[in-house]
Amino acid sequence: MRGKLMFITGLAAGFVLGSRAGREKYEEIRSNAQKLWEHPTVQEAAGVAQAQANKLYTEGKDKLQSSKLGEKLNTTGTTDSSTDTTDALLTSSDSLATTPKGSSTSNTY
Repeated sequence: MRGKLMFITGLAAGFVLGSRAGREKYEEIRSNAQKLWEHPTVQEAAGVAQAQANKLYTEGKDKLQSSKLGEKLNTTGTTDSSTDTTDALLTSSDSLATTPKGSSTSNTY
């Protein structure tokens, strides 16, 4: 019981101290983060990382299509040329694309 009381007291103290720092500190942190993100070096690094991710995705997709599993998926699937079964397989297994039941899909920061 004493541990719970100490935890609640600490939580209340953190809330009070955090609310005193308030909106000003939040806006300062937010503007600094935005300046950092907009810095040309950071943007260049993000572009390089995105290009590498796209390259790895394409290479992995090609390897999967040329594997026995990819061949099996292409022969058993009844898809036309506009639908790619490999893309469907990859997107359906993407855990970030799905949201658990009852969870919100919009994030506000």
